[in-house]
Amino acid sequence: MSLLELRAVQAGYGPIQILHGVSLHVDAGEVVAVIGPNGAGKSTTFKAVMGFITFLGGEVVFDGQSLVGLPPDRILARGLAYVPQGRVVFTQMTVRENLEMGAYLERDPAKVREAMEYVFTLFPRLGERRRQLAGSMSGGEQQMLAMGRGLMMRPKMMMLDEPSLGLSPRLVDEVFDKIAELARGGLTTMLVEQNAAWALEISDRAYVLELGRNRYEGAGRDLLADPDVRRMYLGGGDGAPSWRPPS
Repeated sequence: MSLLELRAVQAGYGPIQILHGVSLHVDAGEVVAVIGPNGAGKSTTFKAVMGFITFLGGEVVFDGQSLVGLPPDRILARGLAYVPQGRVVFTQMTVRENLEMGAYLERDPAKVREAMEYVFTLFPRLGERRRQLAGSMSGGEQQMLAMGRGLMMRPKMMMLDEPSLGLSPRLVDEVFDKIAELARGGLTTMLVEQNAAWALEISDRAYVLELGRNRYEGAGRDLLADPDVRRMYLGGGDGAPSWRPPS
């Protein structure tokens, strides 16, 4: 059964329509990638799910309930976390304070402490630097902090928007290793990613969007091997990413 389902979603920014009937689904425990060229509507799809932009039609269902018309905080409270692109952290706050911001809906201090220890277990470097200002951390560490903040409400599903954006290849490997680790732990994940080959390698299934519409869908490895997908979205190469899931 699908944990998240989009049915013919139409959405945009004010009067400007970007999505023209996008449909996709994510089953519990899956990693699903959304790829496509610039302007395809990938990040817009995530923003439509979270209620950040103008919803023009269709349906968004999460865990059996419609999200249409709900404010972002109520969507988060239902168990859907969103990590926006750009490593958005509070630079003048410590790692601990950033994580506490991710649990702002939780009123039980014991549950906040439990969630923070869970994040520190997943990201030991954050635990080591819990008193460090986020603005003094590396790009990869800030991305891990953003992911950790998204996990503070112990979500059923996490949406990651361009997690490798602006990172060096070494740091990209670190971030993708963590995404793979979370997936092995059973966290349902949907990601938008500029590094399409990496995204297809890590994903169970994937969708290719173009001009706000569905273009292709299938198993990640199948799309990675598809000559048309390689030619149009992977730079015409053999589609083989340098990243491999850790053994």
